[in-house]
Amino acid sequence: MGFKCGIVGLPNVGKSTLFNALTASKNAEAANFPFCTIDPNVGVVDVIDERLDKLNELSKSKKKIYTNITFVDIAGLVKGASKGEGLGNKFLSHIREVDSIIHLVRCFESEKITHVNSNINPADDLETIKTEIILSDLDIIQKKLEKGKKKLLKEKEITILEEKFSILSKGEEIQIKNIEEKKFLSSLGLLSIKPKIIVCNVDEENLSKGNAHTEQIKNKYPSEKIIYICADIEDQLSGLDKNEKEIFMQDIGLNKTGLNKLIKEGYDLLELETFFTSGPEESRAWTVKKNTPAPKAAGVIHTDFEKNFIRAEAVSCEDFINFGSAEKCKENGKLRIEGKDYIVKDGDVLYFRVNPWPYFLHT
Repeated sequence: MGFKCGIVGLPNVGKSTLFNALTASKNAEAANFPFCTIDPNVGVVDVIDERLDKLNELSKSKKKIYTNITFVDIAGLVKGASKGEGLGNKFLSHIREVDSIIHLVRCFESEKITHVNSNINPADDLETIKTEIILSDLDIIQKKLEKGKKKLLKEKEITILEEKFSILSKGEEIQIKNIEEKKFLSSLGLLSIKPKIIVCNVDEENLSKGNAHTEQIKNKYPSEKIIYICADIEDQLSGLDKNEKEIFMQDIGLNKTGLNKLIKEGYDLLELETFFTSGPEESRAWTVKKNTPAPKAAGVIHTDFEKNFIRAEAVSCEDFINFGSAEKCKENGKLRIEGKDYIVKDGDVLYFRVNPWPYFLHT
């Protein structure tokens, strides 16, 4: 119920190593040659939330279900991919299916690991990726505007496509003007409109402050979300238990794992938040977009709940934990009755009443 994130970059920048570390698996082969990954590897990772842990404990739930993130390790991109070079359009089709893109760039020196272009220049690497994505989007728009298919478009849609084609032709990225435009362009599978995070893969020595390579990225892309991760450290952390992980992180001065960094940035980037349901059967975390009305949040649990929504009973997670139960919150005036116009807040614990039966979820 979380989001799907594609890890993209040139060959041999550490995509498969990072994927294996984030997903605590060895599904993706990591080797010192281009196109080690051919078909995408997919891994689902729980978003560990201490709030849910506490709710589960207080409700004495039989099950605890975290929300999750799906990571997709996609084959290395090379210059000319939009025209079929490397794995070409196969690569591009795989990233059309994700909600956001991690642009992984190599920001470390190593004679043991070859670089597809023979020299380390992360800004150039990123430009290669962005250029191929733009060229791919230009091709999609151009095909949509061909005579035969153009007849199927509304006048407004033609205007939007012609405007975006002009922008992309200059090598610039598309800016979305409104929700209607976003919905239309997203339906075409355009890649350049997907939210993105630049992840600089650094060595341990430069993890906290970065290096000349990361400065190059920051200077060239000042408005982009940029985080530093050491894929090798993440790989080591993935094999440790909780206590060992805490000791290791303290020893190297690391206060947040790469996974936690990506979760936070991903939620911010996609404007997501979490609400909870909790009762004897299960305590569960659910992911929704910010400013989601209560009926739509109920629909995330089951589509029938949205159309048959009557009301929601809501309490903040903080109050639930402080008082120990929904019943105690009600006794102390902390449990609220909310209608169809209520906007769900991050950390809400919600109980939904829906038609046609008096179904009171998770009580």
